[in-house]
Amino acid sequence: MRVDRIVEDAILESIHRNRVNLLSEEAGFVDNGSSTTLVIDPVDGSANAAFGVPLSCFAGALVEDGTAKEALTTWFDTGRAWHARAGVPTAFRTTGRTTLKGASVCLMRPKTGTQDAWLRIANSADRIRVLCTTCLETMLVAEGTVDAFIDPGSDTHRIMDLATALVTVPAAGGVLVDLHGRPFHFEPDLTHRWSGVAAATPQLAEELIATVLGG
Repeated sequence: MRVDRIVEDAILESIHRNRVNLLSEEAGFVDNGSSTTLVIDPVDGSANAAFGVPLSCFAGALVEDGTAKEALTTWFDTGRAWHARAGVPTAFRTTGRTTLKGASVCLMRPKTGTQDAWLRIANSADRIRVLCTTCLETMLVAEGTVDAFIDPGSDTHRIMDLATALVTVPAAGGVLVDLHGRPFHFEPDLTHRWSGVAAATPQLAEELIATVLGG
């Protein structure tokens, strides 16, 4: 969408000036010969933004030699931002919830083939939200506003959808994993897909996964 391009064009100018690489949902991989790559989703929730729904954000992670080191997510409509460095505890923390019963869970909207798994989560949790912006939803897990976020098997996520959560959620005491245990990797090939699971604790992540796969 045009809103993605507006944000991305400004970042392209900066990465060329600073001689770092870029991996973006829109531009793909821009190689400036650096060991550092900025992995971004210029506007996560672009459909929300285009229609005036105030749920969209910028998400970017600095990756050095294939490892995410630092991340920033900024909520456009409020200005709230979440910054984290790998291995450094954040000022915000997850809820620490360990069980799905009583949990507040953000879910990706049900898609073909995931409806049954979606309903199993919805029927087990206390509250369900569908906000249509993974990068923002995983930050809500990190700060303890909700207990978890899960894609119940649609394999929608590309690496830029999960890059900031890979740094921020663990720094806040939570976990980010793939539904099927696939490792996350930063490569120019954007055909790789995942079903991300962000949870306040490993125990909650395990129960979410078991509920999705247990049908």
